[in-house]
Amino acid sequence: MTPFQLAGVAGPRIGLGTNRLTTAPEHVELVRQAVAAGVRHIDTAHLYCGGDSERALGVALEGVGEQVLVATKGGFGDGAPATIAAQLEQSLQALRTETIGLYYLHQVDDDVPIEESLAPIVAAVERGAVRHVGVSNVTVDQIERARRVVPIAAVQNHFNLTEGDGGVIDHCEREGIAFVPFFPLRGGGRGVAAAAERLGATENQVKLAWLLARSPVVAPIPGTLSIEHVRENLAAEELGDVGDVTG
Repeated sequence: MTPFQLAGVAGPRIGLGTNRLTTAPEHVELVRQAVAAGVRHIDTAHLYCGGDSERALGVALEGVGEQVLVATKGGFGDGAPATIAAQLEQSLQALRTETIGLYYLHQVDDDVPIEESLAPIVAAVERGAVRHVGVSNVTVDQIERARRVVPIAAVQNHFNLTEGDGGVIDHCEREGIAFVPFFPLRGGGRGVAAAAERLGATENQVKLAWLLARSPVVAPIPGTLSIEHVRENLAAEELGDVGDVTG
């Protein structure tokens, strides 16, 4: 697999999304198996499964240290600094860590300037509770406003075969910012099916390979509760450029 650096952690470009992860023992075990399979980037958020996603990761990754990047997010639907500060503290407790490797502002609040929403995250960086900062669901202009406040290591936006990126990927590539697409497996069609048959791969592997070929800064986070799918997703990196599969 191609080495890739995200927020200071090296690993495959394909990570693991955990928006359906709970504290069920089999879910905790899935995370451990995913790490054993090679996953080094796991994405979660304060709101996922009412906080259970973070709590499950806190149990599963205890003692793992900094070899696995856990990225989490706060501020979805409420960008008030006090709300984000409180959610960040809850995430630290749920993840059982003193430092979050990558913390995103989950969404820009139309009623709160992005600079104000980022203030508690910047304060957490300054005291060592957050190592790297990201922004999610943002435009190029919002990325640049955020960068005037704090260095931005990653942008997490919706992108797949049917959802465009609004020029954000090219901007991230120029500026050396990782682009982490969520819902990366949506879309498809005859082009995907034909490429999968030609390559002896699954359609999901083709979709992921297409995303990876889009730019060297793209690092998808497909979500799954199946270790077989985790291994399948990681293997997509070996396909290389699958060509134009949008037809």
